[in-house]
Amino acid sequence: MTQTTDATLLRLFIGESDEHAGRPLHEAIVLAARRSGIAGATVFRGAMGYGRSSRLHTTKILRLSEDLPVVIEIVDAADRVESFLEEARPMLGSCLVTLETVRIVRYGLDGGLS
Repeated sequence: MTQTTDATLLRLFIGESDEHAGRPLHEAIVLAARRSGIAGATVFRGAMGYGRSSRLHTTKILRLSEDLPVVIEIVDAADRVESFLEEARPMLGSCLVTLETVRIVRYGLDGGLS
């Protein structure tokens, strides 16, 4: 049986045009996560989506949006993710934030999270 490590996945749903301190919000969040020593962060750009306003954002030619959906996923130990979330809270504005418990099967050469 494969040994696993419990961790927390922080998922932030934002818009591509969201900013913080003059830079794209997704960039500001990933750089802050890196400075905090978070194990990993990835940004995904969506082709289509909508949020609380129900306004559709899409890459379709006739409805080209300048505010496509962006999802940022951050993974680390639960206490580190919770601490980072408190640090990042002033940057977040109007976005959806989710947390879920995940199992790390492999991370790096030794497979461990620490």
